[in-house]
Amino acid sequence: MNNINKIGFWGYPEPNKIKEFKSKYPNAEWIDLDIDFNNPKTNILPESYCKIIRNIIDNTMFIKPDLIIAPIGKDKCDSGWFASKILMDMGFSVIQTIFEDINNRKEIKISRSKLPLKDKITLVTDCIINPKKKDNYNLETAIVPNKENNTSSDKNFTPGFWGVPPNDLSILDLFPNTTHVYGWTRCVEAGVPADLDLEMYVNPNVPTVFYAQAFCSKTQLAKYLADKYNGLYIDIDDYATSSVKAKIEAFLRLN
Repeated sequence: MNNINKIGFWGYPEPNKIKEFKSKYPNAEWIDLDIDFNNPKTNILPESYCKIIRNIIDNTMFIKPDLIIAPIGKDKCDSGWFASKILMDMGFSVIQTIFEDINNRKEIKISRSKLPLKDKITLVTDCIINPKKKDNYNLETAIVPNKENNTSSDKNFTPGFWGVPPNDLSILDLFPNTTHVYGWTRCVEAGVPADLDLEMYVNPNVPTVFYAQAFCSKTQLAKYLADKYNGLYIDIDDYATSSVKAKIEAFLRLN
């Protein structure tokens, strides 16, 4: 592996592996294969399958990374594990990682900041590889106190967004800047992507939209939590329809 110019990854690779390969290949471009780059579709996976995993396969076939760092444990999902095996079988160089530490949570600032929701979520994911990106933002204007179970300041913010970064980022434009981020995205900011207790945490006093990608196993959590906390459950396959966006807007207005 001497000529490594493009390193593909998905999810939240084990931090020591990120550090190792950034040191070995300082000039390599890191590409988040989860993202929908509108690359040509392949027929490798079923059409009725998680769009994020289909992005991983389609992007890999088009971009052809020299190396792929592939989370396969509870920090991602079984589908990520299956995708890594498929890509290995197809001849790609894949390093599998498992990052299931739940004992060293980092301070949560981005998810609680007053940045636009799209900026919050993209910054959280960008910081996986480039943690210094958050230095460009003033994150000290937190919406709520650092103690997460303190509900005394609930009146200072409005809705919550629970889930993973959506394939269709445009739905995030529907939310106000005061939106709190929960779910797996919050876990990523905290440096504990496999922390299921944190992933299931929401402030019960905050009206929350529970989002999951269609055909993703996290729809189980999203639907259960939406029912438990009287939130709005949505799942989207590819891009949001106008009716889905109208449903989100109505929920936000009513709450």
